[in-house]
Amino acid sequence: MQASMFRMALLLGLLSAVGPFAIDMYLPALPQIAHDLGASDARAQQTLSIYFLVFGVAQMIYGPMADAIGRRKPLLIGVGLFLVASLAATLAQDMTTLIIARAFQALGAATLMVVPRAIVRDSATGTDATRMMAAIMIVISISPMLAPMFGSGVMAFAGWRSIFGCLAAASVIALLLILFVLPETQDPKDRQPVRLDAMLAGMKTLLQSRRFMGLSMIGGFAMASFFVYLAAAPFVYTGQYELSPTGFSVVFAINAIGFFAASQFAGRLGELLGMERLIAYGVTGFLIATALLTLVVWAGFQSLPLIVAGLFIANAFLGVVMPTAMVLSLDPHPQIAGLASSLGGTLQMLTGSAMIALCGGLFSKGAIGMVGAILICAALAWVSAVLALPRLRLALRA
Repeated sequence: MQASMFRMALLLGLLSAVGPFAIDMYLPALPQIAHDLGASDARAQQTLSIYFLVFGVAQMIYGPMADAIGRRKPLLIGVGLFLVASLAATLAQDMTTLIIARAFQALGAATLMVVPRAIVRDSATGTDATRMMAAIMIVISISPMLAPMFGSGVMAFAGWRSIFGCLAAASVIALLLILFVLPETQDPKDRQPVRLDAMLAGMKTLLQSRRFMGLSMIGGFAMASFFVYLAAAPFVYTGQYELSPTGFSVVFAINAIGFFAASQFAGRLGELLGMERLIAYGVTGFLIATALLTLVVWAGFQSLPLIVAGLFIANAFLGVVMPTAMVLSLDPHPQIAGLASSLGGTLQMLTGSAMIALCGGLFSKGAIGMVGAILICAALAWVSAVLALPRLRLALRA
């Protein structure tokens, strides 16, 4: 990757990491937040589900906005909103207020999912874009490794409210980077005014594209596997395995390393195997790994090292699927890259939120419920690959 592309990827990764930090950093504190605010575990988990729901829907705002007014202004608007919401979360005195603050955090953070993808599409295509997306994921993947540790340390020193104060500080840094470092990557002549008829026409094109929808749903169910893990892990690890917040952070970080390491080979493997075949093999490997793990846990082997190792392997397969699917879904739509990024992101986040709701009954069953929910997501991702994309189906038979 050229030095300029790497610098851009690093910058976009730093910006994109703010949203994941808003999820991962407070996970070790979730049981304590529920206790302090007098809420049930299920009520506390709503701070995650509402975040994902709003995060998904809000992406439909920023994509068309980025196509109409450029890439930087939507970032400034969204990060500014995230800053205000983070400050509000630090003052929450009940779970309802915290849930509302989390919703507005998600409304702001959605810009950091949509606009960087469009910037990647502005800057590169094909395997170059995959490498760029993978480099962004280096920074994003550090979030699950460091954010829970950082959050548990902050909580031990100054309580869980200070976690949201740190998120506010991170948003200030993000605003400064956007204002003074990030260039505008969209050519003004490519800007398209926000018109409802044009937006609906673009959405119709995308929704009727089997390729776009197939890749989006592969990414959606892959993302959903992370979401159900995020919802269940704090209570499984601290409840069933009696880990401290710091211990939870360490285990959570190990699970993220597989995804982080594998994502760095996505571009090279895409050139070697072909990007569609890489996705096919990755989704199939993810399904096999989670199925084996679920069978072993169901058979009664529920040691923590075994579960961590199994999830490490499963996440490694996702590491090559996610960046490749994102790039392929946007490649055919350069003129509406912002809208395509928005719609794809919305579909993925809504899929994740729906899977949390559908699998909620499994979360109370401990480790078997957690890995079983992940298996359901893996199976649906595989079915999406086989049924929705004929070329992937052919790749699987090769």
